[in-house]
Amino acid sequence: MSLNQRYVRFHTFAAAFCVLLIAALVACQSGQGGADVMAKVNGKKILASEVDKYFRNQTAQSPQPVAGEQAVSLKLNILRELIDNEILMQRAQKLGLLATDDEVNQKLNEIKAPYTPEQFDQRLKERNISLDDFKRDLRRSITVDKVINKEITSKINVTDADITSYYNAHKPEFNLIEPQYHLAQIVVTPVPNPQARVNDKAQNDTDAKKKIQMILNRLDSGEDFASIAMKYSEDPESAQNGGDLGFTPESGLQRTDPATRDAVMKLKPGQYSSVIQIQNPQNKQFMGYRIVKLVAKEPAGQRELNDPRVQQAIRDQLRDRREQLLKSAYYDVIRDQAKVENYFAEQILKDNGLTK
Repeated sequence: MSLNQRYVRFHTFAAAFCVLLIAALVACQSGQGGADVMAKVNGKKILASEVDKYFRNQTAQSPQPVAGEQAVSLKLNILRELIDNEILMQRAQKLGLLATDDEVNQKLNEIKAPYTPEQFDQRLKERNISLDDFKRDLRRSITVDKVINKEITSKINVTDADITSYYNAHKPEFNLIEPQYHLAQIVVTPVPNPQARVNDKAQNDTDAKKKIQMILNRLDSGEDFASIAMKYSEDPESAQNGGDLGFTPESGLQRTDPATRDAVMKLKPGQYSSVIQIQNPQNKQFMGYRIVKLVAKEPAGQRELNDPRVQQAIRDQLRDRREQLLKSAYYDVIRDQAKVENYFAEQILKDNGLTK
């Protein structure tokens, strides 16, 4: 995705089938599991009210109502995830790995750090979730991570021989055919962006000019680029990563606006540009202001195995692949060991004539 592409951004179903699916949704709430019970995991109930809460959360920003087959399918997926999480929570309790209050509060403070209290409350409101619900989700997430780390991640070992073997089998992948530019940016726009959760959001061009100049002054005073980007950049995709855009090939720079391209080409690694006016390369429309930092530049050519960055990239890739494979197998095993009763899925099949 080029730099400027970041700024340039259900189905109708047969009525009878939709009625059947919606009927299944209602019927499951008073089915085998009892009122409001959609599933059980080793006797622990998962309620329809909980599934509905996550459904509202995930569809809050949908441009049109999610209904019919799509709604039932989404709720089925939500229920499946809640079942897997409950299995892991029960596993965590046996292993003594349930998240502590201190761990939950520490993670909560990290998440709240970039926002004012009012901004954070507004974010919860937009997601249709209470603070208590959010903390409960955090506890579950931290607990699941602790179980996966103990049972899987900590036991993965990528050897030097593994790295050498992968490199020899994929050597062409490490031959860069053109220079690569590792870029980061801070963006300010004259049009308020509801997705940009930042301080001092610019409301017009005058505000935008003042804000970008303030940011440049702070950078010139020695403040950290990534920290400033997280606090003030109005690009929702890169701000949360400290403005990091990853690597862009030289040909990609040729497709962005001339001012940005020219500025980047003049930078040395570690340097940042002055204020750049952003223009859409296609129609020359003014889009705002940015400051670009050249984090690193990789020349074209073959990367050798003795390059520490190559070794680390291979190690990370092999570890990620093994973790995904082992996690999938681990979920299957613990799911088979648990007693799961999914009344919602059973009701959908029954109401569509697939079971009696």
